[in-house]
Amino acid sequence: MDHRHHHHQQPPSPMENSAAGSSKPPTPASTPNSLLASARPSRPSATPPHPSTPASAPTPASRTVYSDRFIPSRTGSNLALFDLAPSPSPHDAAATASGTTASSGSAPTTSPYCALLRAALFGPDTPDRVASSATACSSSSAGASPVGTPATGNIFRFKAEVPRNAKRALFSGGDEEETLFLGVFTTRGAGPRKIPRSPYKVLDAPALQDDFYLNLVDWSSHNVLAVGLGNCVYLWNACSSKVTKLCDLGADDNVCSVGWAQRGTHLALGTNQGKVQIWDATRCKRIRTMESHRMRVGALAWSSSLLSSGSRDKSILHHDIRVQEDYVSKLTGHKSEVCGLKWSYDNRQLASGGNDNRLFVWNPHSTQPVLKYTEHTAAVKAIAWSPHLHGLLASGGGTADRCIRFWNTTTNTHLSCMDTGSQVCNLVWSKNVNELVSTHGYSQNQIIVWRYPTMSKLATLTGHTYRVLYLAISPDGQTIVTGAGDETLRFWNVFPSPKSQSSDSLSCIGATSFVRSYIR
Repeated sequence: MDHRHHHHQQPPSPMENSAAGSSKPPTPASTPNSLLASARPSRPSATPPHPSTPASAPTPASRTVYSDRFIPSRTGSNLALFDLAPSPSPHDAAATASGTTASSGSAPTTSPYCALLRAALFGPDTPDRVASSATACSSSSAGASPVGTPATGNIFRFKAEVPRNAKRALFSGGDEEETLFLGVFTTRGAGPRKIPRSPYKVLDAPALQDDFYLNLVDWSSHNVLAVGLGNCVYLWNACSSKVTKLCDLGADDNVCSVGWAQRGTHLALGTNQGKVQIWDATRCKRIRTMESHRMRVGALAWSSSLLSSGSRDKSILHHDIRVQEDYVSKLTGHKSEVCGLKWSYDNRQLASGGNDNRLFVWNPHSTQPVLKYTEHTAAVKAIAWSPHLHGLLASGGGTADRCIRFWNTTTNTHLSCMDTGSQVCNLVWSKNVNELVSTHGYSQNQIIVWRYPTMSKLATLTGHTYRVLYLAISPDGQTIVTGAGDETLRFWNVFPSPKSQSSDSLSCIGATSFVRSYIR
C-alpha cells in the first residue's frame, strides 16, 4: 500500500525497511533533538551487497520513501555555504576512510566567510560552537538515543538556549542580566564610541568678535541658530539652511550676547550700550527694550518668563517680561564683569561667573549669593549644570587657571578638579549621556569631549585657528556648534542620540557630508 494515500500511518513492513536502506523511522520515544535527523530522507547504503545475499527482491536505491506528513527534503541544500552542515557521522567517517565520496553536507567549519559572519554577529572572541548550549542540548536529551547525526550538529535546537526573560533583560540594562548574554547578545557597545574628528559643516561668520567675555551664539528649541555679528543678529534655520537678518543696531552699538527663551520663539540680546532687547523671532519684531545696565551686557539666561542679565557694571538684573518695570530685582556680589550666567534645569538656582575669579550660586529670591566658590584663579565664563544629577555644577577658568571644577551645590562641596592645560571658554553637558564638552583658547584652541565622572577624554577636536569662544548644542543633544575669532562656525557630531528618540529627529542637519557656506 502506498503510504502517501492512506489517512492512518502504519508501520512499514520489513521489506520496505530493507529497501529503504538501514535508516529506521522515528519512534514515539524520539527526543526533539532527533527530529531533524528523522526528517532527512533515507540514504542508500554505501556498502555493496554481499555475494551470498539472495537477489530475490530488487533494491530501489534511487527511490525515496515518504510518509503521509510533508517533510521537506534537504538533499539538494548547500549547507556548507554558511557552515551549517552537521558534524560528520561515524558512517561518513568510515566512508571517507574507505575512499567513498562524503555526503554533500560535510564541509570545513572554519571558512573565512563563517569566521567573519560569526565575528560580526557575536563578537571576535566567540568560539566556533557555543559549548554551553551544546552541553545543555545534550543533557536535555539524555536517556534517549538520537537517530542520525549527533545533537551537537543539529541546525535547530528545540531546547531554549536563552532564558524566557531575555526580552526584559535586553532592555532593562541590569548588569546581572547583561552577563547572561555574553557571547550570544551584545547589550553594550563593542568598543568606545567613534566621534568624527572633523566638522561636517562650516559657516563663514564675518565680524564674529574675538572677545572672551561675550556670548554671541545660541541654539533654540525650534532648531534655529542665533549669531551676533558686529551690530547685527542673524538667524540660521538648521532644517532649511535659510538665513534671516533679525536686526541691525546701527553704527553706534554692537551685539554682546544672545539668548533664546525656552519656547524658542523669543530671543533676548544684550548690547554694548547696556540695553537688553527682546525680539519675536517669528515676526522679526522687537517687543521690548530695557535700559537698566550702565555698561555692556555680556551674559543672558532665561528661566521661564524671567530673564537674567549680567553686565560689566558688576550687577545681575532679573527682568520679568510680564510686568512693566525694567527689572524686578538686582543681584550684587561680583567685583568685576559678569561673563557667565546659567539657570539650573529646575530653575531653582542661578550660577554666575565673573572676571573676579568668583563663582556664585543664587536662589530665585536672594539678592546676595547663597554659595561662593573662590578656588578658580582666572575669570569664570564656562558654566554648565548637569541634566543628570540635581545640584551638579561644572565651571571652567581662564588662561591663568585652565581647570574644570565640579561642585555639589546641594551639599556645598567641591567634588573634583581637572587641569585641561589651556583656557576654558565654554562647557556644555550632553542630555543623552553622562558626558560633557569643553572648548578652549590659549594655547591649543581645541574642543574636548569628556566622560563624567572619570573625566577620560573621548575625543579632542581641532580645526579652529583662534580661541573657541562660543558654543551651543542642538535641541536633540547630538550636535554642537563652535565659533571662534577665525570667523567660522563649525558643526560637530559628538553625542549619541537619545534611546527613546523617534525616527524623525528634532535636528535636520545630521548630514555627514562636508559643507561650507556663509551665514550672511
